[in-house]
Amino acid sequence: MDLIEHFSTLEQRPAERLGLLVGGLLLFWIIEGAIPLLEPKYKRNKLRHAGVNFGFTLIHLAIHTGLAVVIVLLSDWCRRAGFGLVHWTGAGVGMTILISFLVLDFFGGWLVHWTEHQLAPLWRFHVVHHADNNVDVTTGLRHHPVESVLRGLFFFAGILVSGAPMYAVMIFQTLLVLATAFTHANISLPRRLDRALSWVFVSPNMHKVHHHWQQPYTDSNYGAVLSVWDRLFGTFQTLEPKDIRYGLDRYYPNEEDENFGMLLKRPFGRISDR
Repeated sequence: MDLIEHFSTLEQRPAERLGLLVGGLLLFWIIEGAIPLLEPKYKRNKLRHAGVNFGFTLIHLAIHTGLAVVIVLLSDWCRRAGFGLVHWTGAGVGMTILISFLVLDFFGGWLVHWTEHQLAPLWRFHVVHHADNNVDVTTGLRHHPVESVLRGLFFFAGILVSGAPMYAVMIFQTLLVLATAFTHANISLPRRLDRALSWVFVSPNMHKVHHHWQQPYTDSNYGAVLSVWDRLFGTFQTLEPKDIRYGLDRYYPNEEDENFGMLLKRPFGRISDR
């Protein structure tokens, strides 16, 4: 089975996709334990913290399973109708992968994230992600269910604009899963390596700046896989790791950042405006 055929049918193999997710989490879980960037201050212990975030992860995966049906239908429609950039430009396989990757990363990574920070009704759900006082590999999929749906809608837009075939969609999603684990992991890379990576890709230090508790740092570094969007649109920021502090106690008491029930319900109530 060649690479294109493999990724064309990957959506039909959920066990393999789950294995990639779990494998990535375990890999960076081990690495962050060996070379931590910041000393974690868990309320109880790392397993308890992970359990809360895995609760959101399971809901996110259940929602994505439903959204995946629409993704397949949209991709197939674009192929039949010849709709989207890859079809309008007559792109070959290599350019199809590149165009799809860029468009999907922009819509499903940078643009949806930027929008969540700009609009108060969306921010109230996204803040659940930022409320984590101990950012580690498990934080990557700590998203409120409403946010998971919103991200799916932006991803649909990316498929329509790009016309991405399923193999290109699955290549992007596979790399996105690994990138999310990598950028949230509490790992300390050599400064020069992290800085070099951040010229093209979102690096661990770059994304940790986004989790700092104060603006303008919170409103920066929105990228998912590629850092080029933040550099292009002027939302790139740097901050020394020693100066980073996690959590947003303006919206949630820091001592409640592992209260799963409250985190699910609170966005539907009243919280402070931005």
